[in-house]
Amino acid sequence: MNLIDQTFAKLKEEGKTALIPFLTTGDPDLETTIAIIQQLEQSGADLIELGVPYSDPLADGPVIQRASERALVNRISIRDCIDTAEKARQAGVKLPFILFTYFNPVLQFGLEAFMELVKTKGISGLIIPDLPMEEDEEVRALAEAAGIHLIPLVAPTSKDRVVQISRKARGFVYCVSSLGVTGVRAEFHSGIDDFLSTVREATDLPIAVGFGISSREQVERFSKSCDGVVVGSAIVRKIEEALPLLADASSREAGLRQIGEFVSELKV
Repeated sequence: MNLIDQTFAKLKEEGKTALIPFLTTGDPDLETTIAIIQQLEQSGADLIELGVPYSDPLADGPVIQRASERALVNRISIRDCIDTAEKARQAGVKLPFILFTYFNPVLQFGLEAFMELVKTKGISGLIIPDLPMEEDEEVRALAEAAGIHLIPLVAPTSKDRVVQISRKARGFVYCVSSLGVTGVRAEFHSGIDDFLSTVREATDLPIAVGFGISSREQVERFSKSCDGVVVGSAIVRKIEEALPLLADASSREAGLRQIGEFVSELKV
């Protein structure tokens, strides 16, 4: 059984909601990314999204764009991001990893070579936000053969496509809570609860919600109707704030604790 399935099944038995942090791999460097992953696990994370830094993102707001820019200065590649999952696993991390990447780096890598590498490096799921359902057949077939879950994004604007997308999903369905790009928000789409109910009716898989969730109150609000909550920009911003501490060996642990304390506060 895929590690994502195992994790959601265990949390369901315990009556808990998955906390799924997102971070940009290589921000500020690969070694620190592994230390942050370890800290996230210790602080209550259940799954982790590893974002591949990309120069022309379609879904990412300014906080994650800045993180990508910092990582790209160090020439972080998609292979580096995949290798980071393996190195984190070697360091003792047991959580499922989900790779978040745009399609162009995958295409340039080569679809079959990419999927084989993902399979061997301990990644359980893929999110490719700019790969529409109508064009994902080849990637989906390769992922299925490798035992990797291709996790779709569905948005309130997906309308009639929600059912089709949800039924083809593997692992869980990622529900976008807000229109536009990622980023911290105080308010969500006005029809979000009806939208989540529509997705719930369309699939037997767990559903997770993300885009804009940044506080314990918001995590609690969505925990009542979802199986998982993704927190991205708010965590990446905490990493950004901790950069001066992380850059100095004498204060590095303090920087990691600062990030960990924020994640612990989010855990319901």
